[in-house]
Amino acid sequence: MIRLFTAIAIPPEIGQGLLSRQHGIEGARWRPLEAFHITLRFVGDVQEPVAADLDEALAEITAPAFDLALTGVGHFGEGADLHAVWAGVEDSAPLRRLQKANESAARAAELKPETRVYTPHVTLAYLKRPAVPEVGAWIQAHNLLHSPAFHVDRFGLYSSWQTSAGSAYRLEREYPLT
Repeated sequence: MIRLFTAIAIPPEIGQGLLSRQHGIEGARWRPLEAFHITLRFVGDVQEPVAADLDEALAEITAPAFDLALTGVGHFGEGADLHAVWAGVEDSAPLRRLQKANESAARAAELKPETRVYTPHVTLAYLKRPAVPEVGAWIQAHNLLHSPAFHVDRFGLYSSWQTSAGSAYRLEREYPLT
């Protein structure tokens, strides 16, 4: 079994601006620069033949390159269930089309449809029972985040595994955008 997802990597120069915001929440597990990405499709644990089918389907995607910017911050969960803070992604029709193409590729590989609403974001930290006022103060302090635009000319298929420091990712294959 291999745990997979598809994503757009965040360029290091954009990621540096995110690193500077990683403070102010006690006990947060801040993500390292190399882990910053915008997930297109979470796949989960699959057998190698399914991963190969997915790779073939992803390689068939034809989509234009486009520019993106990060904007705003937010969180997942409420109250005692707050579990992550993130940087948002500016609304982008090309990004939505690429995400839908990734979903179609997953279905072509006979994966179950994703039922959650797509919320593009860059996870900055995972939280475990944070102080809600602390998270609120962090959101307020960083809610005007707006990165320079960056060019997206590829996306990748990544594997994921757990380490003592949290999830680690490895790029398995890249797919160019035209």
